[in-house]
Amino acid sequence: MFFQHFGACRFIYNWGLENKIRTYETDGKSISRFALQKMLPDLKSEHDWMKDVNSQSIQGALLNLENAFTRFFREKKGFPKFKSRKNPVQSFSVPQHYIVNFDTHKIKLPKIGWVKAKLHRKYEGVEKTATVSVTSTGKFFISILIDDGQEQHPAQCFDVNTTMGVDVGIKDFAILSNGEKIDNPRYLKQSILRMKVLQKRLSRKQKGSNNRNKAKNAVAKIHEKIHNQRSDFQHKLSFRLVCENQAIALETLNVEGMLKNHKLAQHIADASWSSFVTQLEYKAQKQGKTILRIGQFEPSTKICSECGYYNRDLTLSDRDWICPDCGIHHDRDINAAINIRKFALDRQNLIGI
Repeated sequence: MFFQHFGACRFIYNWGLENKIRTYETDGKSISRFALQKMLPDLKSEHDWMKDVNSQSIQGALLNLENAFTRFFREKKGFPKFKSRKNPVQSFSVPQHYIVNFDTHKIKLPKIGWVKAKLHRKYEGVEKTATVSVTSTGKFFISILIDDGQEQHPAQCFDVNTTMGVDVGIKDFAILSNGEKIDNPRYLKQSILRMKVLQKRLSRKQKGSNNRNKAKNAVAKIHEKIHNQRSDFQHKLSFRLVCENQAIALETLNVEGMLKNHKLAQHIADASWSSFVTQLEYKAQKQGKTILRIGQFEPSTKICSECGYYNRDLTLSDRDWICPDCGIHHDRDINAAINIRKFALDRQNLIGI
């Protein structure tokens, strides 16, 4: 029943995307989501198997399609693509009419019935949309959105003493303006030899065989382990930084452009700076803390944090340098973190709060 819902939502999403593309090519105007929803009863009469699927989950697929087009027009990139059944990660949403029983550890879903579950924790509030998903390793999850009615914490005041500058890197994952360096765990590097072995075994298996499915599942498990390790590390670090400081200053990085450097692309992807910044932002918003962002072209590394001397000759291989003006010895990364904090507290260099 889960996979039937996955397939129906995927079918409706692709059907809606095809209709939008076709109407735009013929009429020069895209069809709306509400017009597509009015066409669903006729589509169900053509496909009887769709009657066994929750109707609101099908409408949720059209809502996801509408949101995909909204993001495309807003960000000017990422035109919506057709969904494939070969994608190991599938999901469908249930907006209402589901029941969670914490006593029996079961969840009742429309058209599916009661399902056993390991409930993470109890919650209080108004239940919103529930999303059922399956991972590449065959694990099923349900995430429930709750409106707890609590007001957002007001933004707290900050100054130079309660602001922390953070400079992300490859050798050290994060360098703080107080001089602390946080080691980069490099989970991908630790598991890459094992990953190569499993990938070679997968490539030798015959397509469509059970042994290939087993080898494919083994590759998926090691990828999932790396993802979980990286996510756990970043969640703990971001929570600690948000709790200990009133404001956090960050440098805007062009990660997409940096990944074009093939010598460093694997290390940059392993560090996953973008997800770390995302975790910092939503945790800070929840606790009333402030995230300060400076531009990506600010010379935070080449400027002496003590006297302001600009070292034009500094290269990427120089990990420390002595200021010829004031004579202070600088660690390259710590100096950059201090300058990021200084630039962020200067309104001229601030690009976002």
